[in-house]
Amino acid sequence: MIESIKSFMGWFFVTGDPMIYGADASIALVSIGIVAVLTYFKKWKWLWDEWLTSVDHKKIGIMYILAALLMLFRGGIDALMMRAQLTLPNMHFLDAEHYNQVFTTHGTIMIIFVAMPFIFGLMNIAVPLQIGARDVAYPFLNALSFWLFFMGAMLFNLSFVIGGSPDAGWSSYAPYAGAEMNPGVGQNYYLLGVQISGIGSLATGINFLVTILKMRAPGMTLFKMPMFTWSILITSVIVVFAFPAFTVALALMTIDRLFGAHFFTIAAGGSPMLWANLFWFWGHPEVYIVLLPVFGIFSEVIATFAHKTLFGYAVMVWSMVAISLLSFITWLHHFFTMGNTAPVNAFFSISTMLIAIPTGVKIFNWLFTLNKGRIQFTTPMLWALAFIPNFTIGGVTGVMLAMAPADYQYHNSYFLVAHFHSTLIAGTVFGIFCGLHYWWPKMFGYMLDETKGKWSFWIFMISFNICFMPMYFLGLMGMTRRMYTYPAGLGWTPINVVMTIGAVGMGVGFALIAYNIVWSAIHGNKDKTGDPWGGRTLEWATASPAAEYNFAHIPEVSTRDAFAAMKEDKGVFTTKTAKPYEPIHMPNNTGIPVIMATFMFIAGFGCVFEWYWMAVPGLIGIVICMIARSFVYDDHHYISVNEIKRTEAGTGRLS
Repeated sequence: MIESIKSFMGWFFVTGDPMIYGADASIALVSIGIVAVLTYFKKWKWLWDEWLTSVDHKKIGIMYILAALLMLFRGGIDALMMRAQLTLPNMHFLDAEHYNQVFTTHGTIMIIFVAMPFIFGLMNIAVPLQIGARDVAYPFLNALSFWLFFMGAMLFNLSFVIGGSPDAGWSSYAPYAGAEMNPGVGQNYYLLGVQISGIGSLATGINFLVTILKMRAPGMTLFKMPMFTWSILITSVIVVFAFPAFTVALALMTIDRLFGAHFFTIAAGGSPMLWANLFWFWGHPEVYIVLLPVFGIFSEVIATFAHKTLFGYAVMVWSMVAISLLSFITWLHHFFTMGNTAPVNAFFSISTMLIAIPTGVKIFNWLFTLNKGRIQFTTPMLWALAFIPNFTIGGVTGVMLAMAPADYQYHNSYFLVAHFHSTLIAGTVFGIFCGLHYWWPKMFGYMLDETKGKWSFWIFMISFNICFMPMYFLGLMGMTRRMYTYPAGLGWTPINVVMTIGAVGMGVGFALIAYNIVWSAIHGNKDKTGDPWGGRTLEWATASPAAEYNFAHIPEVSTRDAFAAMKEDKGVFTTKTAKPYEPIHMPNNTGIPVIMATFMFIAGFGCVFEWYWMAVPGLIGIVICMIARSFVYDDHHYISVNEIKRTEAGTGRLS
């Protein structure tokens, strides 16, 4: 009996590595610490009432961002572990299997559990405020979307200490990810964790598509919307059309692994190329799902701190529309080398080059916006300005990779790794840090310290270039990705040492951002005006942080940059504050989303280990939650006029 228990524990828990034991201890200590603090300060009810059951888009946005920051820490640790392994030749800091797991989890976490939730958080914070709405179209679905993402992320990360992490790469190509070549439970974690999170992402896309189309303030036509809102509208359309392909791919491989099907097995009539096509049909639009929103962020920030209207507004909009369309006909450039015919490769090579044109157009939009502007070098503006040259380098190398014959040389080399990090870090990561600093006072009512913010920017940005610029040359020298060690004498060591120094510097930059958040929470200057940056759009017309109902009176808009026009007293914006207040209809908080997502976690965990005695009750719990929700009729409340007056008086906005 004892031997059986020992055998089970050795199989169930990941053992044999000091880093794993350290992670186990850290998870246990942090969990105990959180429970102890909540219990000591008697905050369990506050946590449930104010956060776990909240349907307020602003609180959901904050939870997305906090979760994404935690995942960024995890993904960053994975990156540093890889760099430690590759700094010198013949290193054995990680063995081959552990290295495969680390680069798989690094890629998956950074794309699925950092970039997307960070963007979802910022759009939850800003979009309803920018369009003059009091909430999103479907508040319940918004809460459910977050908790599905969160439970999917937790399920995926659990693999680090229980069962073992996936090791087939973030793209998880068949047959490497199939049951025959990958028999452990690690790949099941990937499939179930990403699937649960992806359902939440798809629901978010639908929610914000409807919100932007149906809930804009009176007078705000599509071509009077802020550019960030435009970027989210287009991104939501991409999400709605791209994510179903990935959902189907994940479901097919799950059925293969759990029930013995053969959708991707050639001998049984399947095809491994089916996975590659489904994955990248989602995967390349996914690049723009995480890039288009940051284009919107940079547009807002550059216009604000250049003190000018965005140059070429309509051209910017149509260029994003063009990108969204072209993004669906470029996916095959991810596998030029997989045996396609020359005409097929030529078509996708041309389509990939074409997508650089509307992307380049926006660069000129931003440069002409800066031209003759009164530029203010705040921390958000520094991130936006640094994006332009750094992202351009990634874009130019992307055009090089778009040429199919040349791609045969670049493919799977570190040249490719340098390219996609130049676009995704200089684009998405710079963008989310830019948006974080820009909208932080709107989220919490106080400013992040500018001096610390600028130090973190310069350290991170310079270190980024130290890490990834040499990587292009390393790739041209022949080093391939997924190589966990290399012999001495190839000439790669000096460059790898420099790259590791850069990676450590990026970690220092991120740590300084985290320190700035903590320091500013204690010592930061309060935002007493609601408009600390001199903003141009409607979110800055509210208090910081905004009230539950956002606007006491729904604003009326007749021009772009409506709040800037109001401040210039052009008479084109009004909140009708002369009118008496009226009770405001708002949705009730509900615990069903977090409970339903918890059942989804239970069902997913059961499927990971093929424990259907656990999976089936989890699925039944999900159905019960759906039925319970269908019988909720009292799902809203009204905020009284007296409460509105008290809230507005507390912000100095009572009229």
